[in-house]
Amino acid sequence: MSESTAPATPLYVQTPAATFLRSLAVDRGLARVDLAGSVAHVEMLASVGILAPGEADTILGGLRQIAREIDAVTFPWRDDLEDVHTNLEVRLTELVGPVGGKLHTGRSRNDQVALDERLFLRESVAGVAHALLRLEDALRTRAEAEVATPMPGYTHLQRAQVVSVAHWLLAHWWRFDRDLDRLFATERRADRSPLGAGALAGSTLPLAPDAVARRLGFAGPVENSLDAVSDRDPLAELLFDLSLTAIHASALGEEIVLFAAREFGFVRRTPALGSGSSQMPQKRNPDVAELVRGKSGRTVGDLVALLVTLKGLPLAYDRDLQEDKAPVLDAVATVTEVVEALAGLVAGLVFDREALGVAARDPELYATDRAEDLVRAGRPFREAHAAVAADASGTPPTDPIAALARRSLPGGPAPVAVEVQLRHAEARRAERARSLSSLDRKAGLVEELLKEKTP
Repeated sequence: MSESTAPATPLYVQTPAATFLRSLAVDRGLARVDLAGSVAHVEMLASVGILAPGEADTILGGLRQIAREIDAVTFPWRDDLEDVHTNLEVRLTELVGPVGGKLHTGRSRNDQVALDERLFLRESVAGVAHALLRLEDALRTRAEAEVATPMPGYTHLQRAQVVSVAHWLLAHWWRFDRDLDRLFATERRADRSPLGAGALAGSTLPLAPDAVARRLGFAGPVENSLDAVSDRDPLAELLFDLSLTAIHASALGEEIVLFAAREFGFVRRTPALGSGSSQMPQKRNPDVAELVRGKSGRTVGDLVALLVTLKGLPLAYDRDLQEDKAPVLDAVATVTEVVEALAGLVAGLVFDREALGVAARDPELYATDRAEDLVRAGRPFREAHAAVAADASGTPPTDPIAALARRSLPGGPAPVAVEVQLRHAEARRAERARSLSSLDRKAGLVEELLKEKTP
């Protein structure tokens, strides 16, 4: 950097512990949202007269040039600068000269990074939600084809009562739909801009936090400046949401692993399941489902890591919070990958209807039906229960399709009830798509800010 473009004061503290303090390897993933926040901040500084129009145009041009460099993978990252924010500001000053030093006017690293994280959360929720909708579509499509395909339902991993493949698939669909609901709710609670809070107590300058919040698509600024720079509840909520999604994905993966085993034989071992064995020619392993199951533990670990970091921190900002980004970035990437893989796996499942039919004809599946028939005849349920239990082998063969049809209560596995579920799922899917479309528009503001042409 030439002497004429060097900042008047260092942007980072010189210390023997500089290597330990660096976070660039992690937080450079926030570069684009950081630039978008800076663009909105500069526009606000110009609107209140802190920056002259020409100064603002120059800085905005530099910020958008940096965005283009990042897109082209030509940005000159410097490992000697501790984080993404310092890298971007130093590069800005290299491009536009000393006026770049005015970028940080009225802003602290504390409210800057809090803003970056909320913008990243918004984009992350949108990305995971798109993947979840694709998984839901795969589950619903497969369910539509298996409404009349009976299978055993299990409790304690033992055959219990007859259900249908569609009913089983939809049970997982509703789990993932609750995950979507939680993600959208987390984004709504995070829909406040921390910018303007400064280090912890705002600024004496005539800033306009409301204007910045609106420009970035937020409902408004955070109400309390101390809370604004220290609040990591949105990240903790996001990690909980992602962890529960991973657990739901793991549960589906586990059942696919079981159903693909010869001991069950409900799912055929097609290439969609995964690879073969390196030694045993006959093997077709359910690798995708197993890895989906395995990655859930990593995501739960990310949640625990953040919660332990936050435990006992005093207001307002503490350097411990530098450690909040790695688990969030990891969990978002992991869960998105898991859900995408699971959507492809579900779409490629081939059910062995013959094996399912044989299992569904197991007379023990209909013991409860027999007890309820005795109840209809006037026997007390406990007496009927005992009578059937004493003579379990006396349950006659039952047509699974006819048995399914009898279980027509709302939420049940009868084809007529499953069709209702499918209609409700389709309506819910349309509702989720509308919410996601609105979120996409807000998330798209980052790119709009970075690609607008400076006058």
